[in-house]
Amino acid sequence: MTDASRTPDAGTVRADAVADPATPYALRRLTSVALDALADGAAARGGPLPAGGPEQVAARTRALCAPVLPEEGLGAEDAVYGVARAAAEGAADPSDPHCVAHLHCPPLAVAAAADLVASALNPSMDSWDQAPAAAVIEEEVTAALAQLVYAGRPDPDAVVTSGGTESNLVALLLARERARATGGRPLQVLVGANAHHSVRRAAWMLGLPTPVVVDCPGGRMSPAALDRALAEAAGGPALVVATAGTTDEGLIDPLPELAAVAREHGAELHVDAAYGGPLLFSERLAPRLAGIEHAVSVTYDLHKLGWQPVAAGVLAVADAALLEPLALTADYLNADDDTEAGLPDLLGRSIRTSRRPDVLKIAATLRALGRRGMARTVEHCVDTAAEFARAVDEHPALRRRPGDVGISTVLFRPAAADALDDEAGDALVAAVRRELLAEGRAVLGRALVADGDGRQRLWLKVTLLHPRSTAADLDALLKLVAERAEGPSPA
Repeated sequence: MTDASRTPDAGTVRADAVADPATPYALRRLTSVALDALADGAAARGGPLPAGGPEQVAARTRALCAPVLPEEGLGAEDAVYGVARAAAEGAADPSDPHCVAHLHCPPLAVAAAADLVASALNPSMDSWDQAPAAAVIEEEVTAALAQLVYAGRPDPDAVVTSGGTESNLVALLLARERARATGGRPLQVLVGANAHHSVRRAAWMLGLPTPVVVDCPGGRMSPAALDRALAEAAGGPALVVATAGTTDEGLIDPLPELAAVAREHGAELHVDAAYGGPLLFSERLAPRLAGIEHAVSVTYDLHKLGWQPVAAGVLAVADAALLEPLALTADYLNADDDTEAGLPDLLGRSIRTSRRPDVLKIAATLRALGRRGMARTVEHCVDTAAEFARAVDEHPALRRRPGDVGISTVLFRPAAADALDDEAGDALVAAVRRELLAEGRAVLGRALVADGDGRQRLWLKVTLLHPRSTAADLDALLKLVAERAEGPSPA
């Protein structure tokens, strides 16, 4: 069957092809247009971030993509080019090795290409008759990802989520339902002071008591403090939420000790490893997550240290039966007689109904790299962070925050800031970061974290997730920071 939007002689897109479905022929030309626009936009941007600051970026973006709702359409090629060019020229580009502010990875080409397949086929993962093959692929991938956490368990499982926020929400939802089944007091959640904000928000959304916050001296949850907190909360079901990869520092809680304390008090353990979970791919690095297998559930993201386009989250559970509270029947999606006749029931795999097949890009990446390839890429990022920390330590104009290097996160500040009072020193750190942002030269994060003397100070943060970053990239970044620290006046 031929595609009506493709002319037989030139292979170009008809003027009226804008409303054609995303068939391979229709996509081929428009994909080429989009790639040209991405290249042109990146060239115009010339760095990891557009220069000029929010107002100038907004003005340029509006000019490039206006009008957004014309009376008559512009045609597919002009529309795609304009929007893609505007997005690329005004992007924070994680593929640039100086874009290091957040847990925001450069997606691999193999993952981005597979994501196009998801958009073109558009399966919805809430019923088998919308996603027959995608459902099978998801089943295979989630089984493998569950075994990554719970190797040797007889029946672990995992579900694909939109990221750590949804994974943590679902983990608390499942724990709440287990607690309700006992007929006793409501579930009490205990979190470290280092926990991601999504955990407390999930407790609020689910109508749970305000979480108990456990002390985290040095950035990690204290087993002794947890023991005291659980003793005070005795008498009801409890869920301890530990962190394997804190947002600000990339630190990992002492999971074996926390698991032992939780077990002694009859509490369950959930581990938010949205950042650190992919360490499990590496035989060398997996021991850093020792004890994670004792958790009843584990959050981890592959759009952080897994190089996937957003979204690519995972929630693994120690036993598939733990997902039963998600079960729901909607006659048009999973009628009982259809299920009994052998049609797979997908609705209980998520709290969402319509759901994109994010698993396709994950599957393509895992097949392309294999476990060893994933391990090497994770190890590169971790080793790069260690190299960067050493470079900071050796730089006379910079000072690293005392303590261990996180997974792939390093905190540092200009030494000149230490010669000022705390307020002025923090202002200098903030000014350096904002100047680099305004120039479009580097995208650095910021973290307000205790110094070696216990006082809170502002630090520049780099989170190194680039699978091909080099020592030269890091040296250039340090040079930029040191030069700006000599020039800007705190404001």
